[in-house]
Amino acid sequence: MELNELVATAIEALEDVKARDIKIFNTEKLTDQFERVIIASGSSNRQTRALAYAVSGAVKEAGGEVLGIEGGDTGEWVLVDLGTVVVHVLQPNVRDYYNLEEIWGGKEVFLEAQQSECAPHLMPHRAEKQA
Repeated sequence: MELNELVATAIEALEDVKARDIKIFNTEKLTDQFERVIIASGSSNRQTRALAYAVSGAVKEAGGEVLGIEGGDTGEWVLVDLGTVVVHVLQPNVRDYYNLEEIWGGKEVFLEAQQSECAPHLMPHRAEKQA
């Protein structure tokens, strides 16, 4: 599965289960282990697990491979390893504590899509940047 398709599939699955504050980071220059990191928040341990399993199911259904899922036992921080993409689903307090955004460079990657498709999903300050 191509990288952009894999990222789009994961993001769509996260959005379907109402993940909050989804961010994508390009890690190609930071590590040779994977190319993208996706970070999202869930409001409870039940939702973080549901988000992780939704990503796993969507990727498998699209023909991709899921190498593993970790952290499902507590649900505070669930990691989905998709090979070239790693998805972190965290509860807000855990996300604030570990601050993964800073670790992975702090600069988001935006998916390429038509403005008309993205506008309803963007936060107001992002819509201004994209326009």
